[in-house]
Amino acid sequence: MQQKLVLSTLLIITSLACSLTLPSVPAPTATLNPPTEQFTLPAPTETASVIPTYPFTDTPAPSETSTPLPSDTPLPTVESLEAVVTATRLSCRYGPGPDYLYLFAYRAGANVKLLGRVDADNWIWVLVENKIPCWVNSSFLAVEGDIRYLPVVYPDIAKLPITPYYPATDVLNAQRNYQNNQIIVSWVEVPVSPGDYEDETMQTYIIEVWRCQSGQLIFEPLATRSVFIGFFDEPGCSEPSHGRVWVQDKHGFAGPAEIPWPPHLVP
Repeated sequence: MQQKLVLSTLLIITSLACSLTLPSVPAPTATLNPPTEQFTLPAPTETASVIPTYPFTDTPAPSETSTPLPSDTPLPTVESLEAVVTATRLSCRYGPGPDYLYLFAYRAGANVKLLGRVDADNWIWVLVENKIPCWVNSSFLAVEGDIRYLPVVYPDIAKLPITPYYPATDVLNAQRNYQNNQIIVSWVEVPVSPGDYEDETMQTYIIEVWRCQSGQLIFEPLATRSVFIGFFDEPGCSEPSHGRVWVQDKHGFAGPAEIPWPPHLVP
C-alpha cells in the first residue's frame, strides 16, 4: 500500500515538472555598429620644386640710328620702294587724300610698289596691276625703306584725271583774319548732277592747300559741298603757302582754280 502511494506521488511530480514552461532566454545576438568610413591615406603626390622666376628683359639688338639731315640738304631719292599692306582693306584713290575719287582697294598682305609721294604728307603714289597709279595712306603700309627718299610727284608729275562734263570754278575771294590767321576762301558754284556723284558721300569740291603750321609747310586736301571753306595758315615758313580748288564728279576733276593767297602782315 505504501509502495503504491509513493509511485503515485512520483508520477504527479513528474507530470507537474513536464507541464511547467521555463521562460525562454533570448539567444545572445551580436550588435553591429554602423560601418564607419575608413580613412584612406591619400596617394602620395609628387611635390614639384618651386623654381623662382625672374622677368626676362629682351635686350634690343643695336639698331642703326639715322642722323637727321640738315634742312638745306636735299634728301637722296630712290626710284621705288616695296611695301606690304597691313590694313584689312586699303583704299587706293585718284588723289592724295581720303576724299578723292576711289579706284579700288588692296587686301591685307598685298605687295605694293611705291613710286612717289606728295610733299609734307603721308600719302604715297603706287603702281597697280593695270598700270594705273593711285594713292594710298602710308600709315597702313609696312615699307622696306624710308618713304622720304621717294621723289615728290604731286602735283607736277602725278596728275588728276580731268572730267569732260563740268567746267572749272573761279575763286571769288580769299580773305585772311590777321588776329588768328584764318583764311576764308569762296568760289563760284558749279552744280553737279546727282547722277554724277560717285556715291552719296562724295564731296563736289576738293580744296588743296599747302599751308604753314609750326614752321613747316604741310599739304592738306579739304573737301566740301559748300562754296566756301576756312583753314589756318601761320607765319614762319620759308616757302610760300598756296592752294587751289577742284570741282569733282564721278568721272574726274575740273580745274584747278588757283587761290590768290592773302599775305601775312609784315612786321
